Amino acid sequence: MKKILTTAFFSVAVMHFAQTADPNNFAMTINSGQTVTLDATKTYKLTGAVIVNNGGQLIIPAGTKIVGTGGTSSYVAVAQGGKIFSNGTPTNPVIFTSGAAAPEKGDWGGIVICGRAPINIGKTGTSEVATLPYGGEDPADNSGSITYTQINWSGARFSETKEYNGLSLFGVGNGTTINGVAVINGADDGIEFFGGTVNVSNIVSINNDDDAFDWTEGWSGTATNIYGRRIDGAVGNRGMEADNNANNYSAGPISNPTIKNATFIGYKTTDNEGAGTNLFRVGSRGTLDNLVLAGWADAITLQHDETLNWFNGKGKFTNVRFEDVTRKAITKSTAGATANAAIGTFTENPNATGAGAGLFLPDWAKGWSGYDEFLATTETVKNAAIKVVADAAELRIVSDEKISQIDVIEMSGRSVLKSNRTTANISTLKPGTYIVTARAADGELFVSKFIKK
Repeated sequence: MKKILTTAFFSVAVMHFAQTADPNNFAMTINSGQTVTLDATKTYKLTGAVIVNNGGQLIIPAGTKIVGTGGTSSYVAVAQGGKIFSNGTPTNPVIFTSGAAAPEKGDWGGIVICGRAPINIGKTGTSEVATLPYGGEDPADNSGSITYTQINWSGARFSETKEYNGLSLFGVGNGTTINGVAVINGADDGIEFFGGTVNVSNIVSINNDDDAFDWTEGWSGTATNIYGRRIDGAVGNRGMEADNNANNYSAGPISNPTIKNATFIGYKTTDNEGAGTNLFRVGSRGTLDNLVLAGWADAITLQHDETLNWFNGKGKFTNVRFEDVTRKAITKSTAGATANAAIGTFTENPNATGAGAGLFLPDWAKGWSGYDEFLATTETVKNAAIKVVADAAELRIVSDEKISQIDVIEMSGRSVLKSNRTTANISTLKPGTYIVTARAADGELFVSKFIKK
């Protein structure tokens, strides 16, 4: 009888503390036994941290819009044992974005999920955001699902070891579904894996300030269909940043993901951190197939002996299409010696489709990812300050600003023409729509579009 009374009391207590979300002040903790379901007809103002604790659930229906304010104090974090269900669809995505009238990167902190799958920095670690524990011994751990969800204007970078990414996956297991995530205009990485076994598909990462696709601490999942790109030489560093463990290159489980069907478009400079673009280092492994790597000074950089032992000459990169790169693959030993990668490191395929459409946005990403809205926003940024005049042979910038450089960019994001004047010869360009950026002498960037007929 005592046990029955105790159980009944507990049930009443849980019901008493059940919570609903306030659309005008969305900041809450969801505890064990509680399920909070948002209303897709309302816009939720994310004003602080939303924490989903062990046994709690957050359900976000298709079409829900959540607007963040407050910088890095506003984020969504799922603790071990908690679950998030962001249930967007290809025709009706969930949208996380800035609540500011003039959005900027870092307007809110991003989404963090902590699971119980294996990591290699110890049995457990502590997440950079929300200081939650992560890691464990359950590769099939289930933290819920995120499908067809936009993450815009999020993130922050405090230091090399403290970062708020668009989507951070800490020790997340392969029972979790990640299918259809677009991270655009973030203040750090687009998506980063800290160990775990989670598989992901249909990932878009554009104009984020650091890496498009980043892993470390022993991630061993599969990623299928990834489209990442930079739009400016001063924005972002790498397409992929692949790490194992910076303190012990041989620590296990060793990072060893499978990457299939991926396009990474750079901006033909060296990266801002100096170590290399599409960088594989500190012992990371991996197997990669059907890649398009375009617009990078070094399309693939392999660094440190443990990494070289896995990749150099071993055919782990297959069906690679290189476009507008200075060097295809280089190696940097632990001692610092640099060389071209050995024959057999990669196989080329000029017909590789990458994410699905080569340099261009693939069909699977159209609509729900917000790519069109991104281009529309880009087009209007400082647009009134320049006018683009173009005919079949010449492009000319008309502006009161002192323009030091113009750059013509395909709609895929690949730079196709640069000029240090206010004019450019475009006679060799194919007919179509292009983005043009004009940088003023003081560094300010102006963006517009033009149609080459």
